Amino acid sequence: MIDLKDKVVLITGGGRGIGREHALEFGRRGAKVVVNDLGSNVRGEGFSNLASNVAAEIVQLGGTAVANNLSVADPDEAKAMVQQAIDEFGRVDVVINNAGILRNKTFKNTTTDDFKLIVETHLLGSAYVTHAAWPFMYEQNYGRVILTSSVSGIFGQFGQSAYGAAKMGMLGLMNVLALEGRPHGIKVNCLSPGADTRMTALDKWLGIDPDKPRPQSHPKLVTPVALFLASENAPTGMVIHGLSGKYLRTETFANRGISLDPGAVAEDLMSNIEEVLDMSSAKALAEPGNISLLGS
Repeated sequence: MIDLKDKVVLITGGGRGIGREHALEFGRRGAKVVVNDLGSNVRGEGFSNLASNVAAEIVQLGGTAVANNLSVADPDEAKAMVQQAIDEFGRVDVVINNAGILRNKTFKNTTTDDFKLIVETHLLGSAYVTHAAWPFMYEQNYGRVILTSSVSGIFGQFGQSAYGAAKMGMLGLMNVLALEGRPHGIKVNCLSPGADTRMTALDKWLGIDPDKPRPQSHPKLVTPVALFLASENAPTGMVIHGLSGKYLRTETFANRGISLDPGAVAEDLMSNIEEVLDMSSAKALAEPGNISLLGS
């Protein structure tokens, strides 16, 4: 059993959907939960008291939780939500960066303001919150950071250029933080979820009602991945998917490639391009920072 008793967990975007399921389950398992949610709609507009509602649910179930209504996209507010965890509970053990918004448009029709807001909320918001928690995790020589990625970034999704860019950026952030955190007992991983939520409901073809998720696509089926990545036995530098009850891992692969002389020109590359593109000899770069396989 994954024991989270007295672990202090900050969950952003914890008021609805996947974040709410994370918060409730961590609370059931004895964690002290800071439930953050601005309470905005899926576009990042408006405000509601969702975080307080979820915190109250956890308390009613016999757990310990407090609410936070600040924005991850503001570095000062991100710092304040981490400080709340410290002030309330004395430490922060786990940060689950789950908050996000979506504005589906093709790249041609996406405004630069929309693109900026998506990246600020997802990628920069995750960086701001993690950056605020990082010194405390360093000092206690322990921490778990979960970054929420997406198949939209890892594999691509039509009409989600900004969202996909931000979500793929999570992998780059994870790769570096896994290296930097390892000597200090901090493990950093990406969770790539799939479930019936407000975001997936934006795709009208799917016919999803986020208030009535299908049993096989319920947001609670994502939470086992979060629990594993927050546990004592968590790996570091990995991408694990929780997709409607299916669980799998994504890795980065590289092939042997070719080596050219310093005097080589473009035509030399083109004459060997099939070898450059051939992935039949590809190997996984299994460890964070392991680039030794490149060119081997």
